[in-house]
Amino acid sequence: MQEYLEKTTKDKVKMSQNATATTPLLEAAGDRNRGGGGCSRWWSKVLDVEEAKNQVLFSLPMILTSVSYYTILLVSVMFSGHHGHLELAGANLANSWAFITGFSLMTGLSGALETLCGQGFGAKEYRMLGIYLQASCIITFLFSIVVSICWFYTEPILVLLQQDPDVSKTAALYMRYLIPGLFAYGFIQNILRFLQTQSIVIPLVFLSAFPTALHFGIAYALVHWTSLGFKGAPLAASVSLWISMLLLAMYVICSKKFEPTWQGFYSESFSYIFTNLKLALPSAAMVCLEECAFEILVLLAGLMPNSELTTSLIAMCVNTQAIAFMITYGLSAAASTRVSNEFGAGNIDRAKSAMAVTLKLSVLLALIVVLTLAFGHNIWAGFFSDSREIMKEFASLTPFLAISIAFDSVQGVLSGVARGGGWQHLAVYANLATFYFIGMPIALLLGFKLNLYARGLWIGLICGLFAQTSTLLLITFCRNWTKTDIPTLNRKKETQVDTQNCIL
Repeated sequence: MQEYLEKTTKDKVKMSQNATATTPLLEAAGDRNRGGGGCSRWWSKVLDVEEAKNQVLFSLPMILTSVSYYTILLVSVMFSGHHGHLELAGANLANSWAFITGFSLMTGLSGALETLCGQGFGAKEYRMLGIYLQASCIITFLFSIVVSICWFYTEPILVLLQQDPDVSKTAALYMRYLIPGLFAYGFIQNILRFLQTQSIVIPLVFLSAFPTALHFGIAYALVHWTSLGFKGAPLAASVSLWISMLLLAMYVICSKKFEPTWQGFYSESFSYIFTNLKLALPSAAMVCLEECAFEILVLLAGLMPNSELTTSLIAMCVNTQAIAFMITYGLSAAASTRVSNEFGAGNIDRAKSAMAVTLKLSVLLALIVVLTLAFGHNIWAGFFSDSREIMKEFASLTPFLAISIAFDSVQGVLSGVARGGGWQHLAVYANLATFYFIGMPIALLLGFKLNLYARGLWIGLICGLFAQTSTLLLITFCRNWTKTDIPTLNRKKETQVDTQNCIL
């Protein structure tokens, strides 16, 4: 009897410790909503309000930060347009090419840190975060060298892809002055993930907004006050990105709050390059496969009979989808951070609960965007064109665009969960199969064979997004959440039973 009481007491203490442990990002939300009124109790059954509130507060700074860095590149394109139509066309082509071949790749490579730093922070192995950051910076630096060589030969590549020779030449000139910015952008993405996984997001707003505001002055000065002219626009983007990178680096090095996670430079980081690459390459493939799918739609639109109209419509839809995804990106970052932190702490159930909250928020967010688009599609289309024909055709595409945004919102969160959990390789297979073996063939069939044109192309994309979202849901719900190959976690004892392997 005494042994039984002692065992029971130990079990209770253990359960109490598990119940009162706090997460790295948010405190456990267990019973916080039970004391309210009827409305509060009703909401608590549908959504953990406190968790949702904190996730939204985490997401907003990430959204603003993402928009700030996107604005730097967009403003340079705008300044280029003041030199003429050829310069505007070249800058737009160069900007699209830069995102596909360089900036998206850098963003994807940094995704490895969402797993490594996130789970390392949750496991309280703080020193490893700095080592992983340095290893990731080495990787992005090496990849930036390779990409910059490709950018140097942009003109023959674009001509080979049947682009206009004059526009290709202008785009190549723009790209060469953007090469320094590529290196800075890679470092920026790594530092952002390093900070994000520690739930340090508010300072990012100021550290990104300041160089963005400064960029307007830099771009104006280089374009109008120097002999650089058109070349000053991409050079200004490179300068502003380096300023942003230096600000972030100084913040990490000089701030005392990073003393546990940043302890200087280590030669040891070289030994973790391959560990990082195992996650970085699938993360990059995840991003690039999806980005390329949208760009392929624009290229396919240019092959249709009324190519000018079709290309304009598809480009409008792609841009609208991209802007909507910027909002989803904040929730994706929140999902990645919550899941990776809880994985590292060994709180698998909390990771699943946090993911469920983020998915509900993504559905709510998609609903808001869809309703806004449904009632304001004519106003939105007016920002792109004054043509009544384009506005009419865009209105007919709006229901399909709303569906794609809804699916993209959910899959964005699931992709964040995949990065946080460390199963990027499975997401790569999902993206490859769903976009290129399901979505694209359907788009070709409907767009060209059945003569649905722009509508057919977008329906094909919807099919790909639906298949992608369904596949990611299946992976997420049936994945073994306790299995990880990360070194810092392999040293920890497995504490979860097999019944937690699949969400019921």
